[in-house]
Amino acid sequence: MRFNLKGFFRKKEKERVIIVVGLGNPGEEYKNTYHNMGYKTVDALADKLSVKIKRAECSSLTAAVTLSGVRIVLARPVTYMNLSGQAVKSLLSKYKADIGDLIVIYDDIDLPRFSLRARSGGSGGTHNGMKNIIDVLSDTNFKRIRIGVGRENGELKDYVLSGIRKTDEKTFAQCFEKAADAVIAYAGNGDFEKLMRELNGRESNEVQ
Repeated sequence: MRFNLKGFFRKKEKERVIIVVGLGNPGEEYKNTYHNMGYKTVDALADKLSVKIKRAECSSLTAAVTLSGVRIVLARPVTYMNLSGQAVKSLLSKYKADIGDLIVIYDDIDLPRFSLRARSGGSGGTHNGMKNIIDVLSDTNFKRIRIGVGRENGELKDYVLSGIRKTDEKTFAQCFEKAADAVIAYAGNGDFEKLMRELNGRESNEVQ
């Protein structure tokens, strides 16, 4: 009897993993602010995947689920926004994920309110949480989904840390749902270009 030693010693194929990080600030006082769009989108994603984001690890609260053979890790860093980088770095290390396996979701004052944009790389723009992630990782080649919150007169910090208007809550909830659906579809097809076309399209870019 002959054994196929090559097949016997073949390494197990690496499981595909996606690390989805929603940026925000922990604490009840920040829960419903414009700066917590990332948290809220990851929460919407957790609801769709029937998981609870409650495991404490890597300076984050996390949940993990396997969908279509893909390990999806949802995370909300608890380091406060401007120190998100170390949490993201720890998550990538723990789950043996590559930079290309990372999706960061966050608010963007430079986009019109209720609009969605996805990119596969680039700078952090005006967002301090994103700037910190890029500084810590020394890399910009990771995916991101931005949720537009627009700008208002007055101090920027005061605006992004203010409560979401009641009249805006329903439309933002639709944004969270749409972004969450896009991530789930991406987990199934592995096509981020398709995700970008769907979220960045002229007609679908702004949730009505």
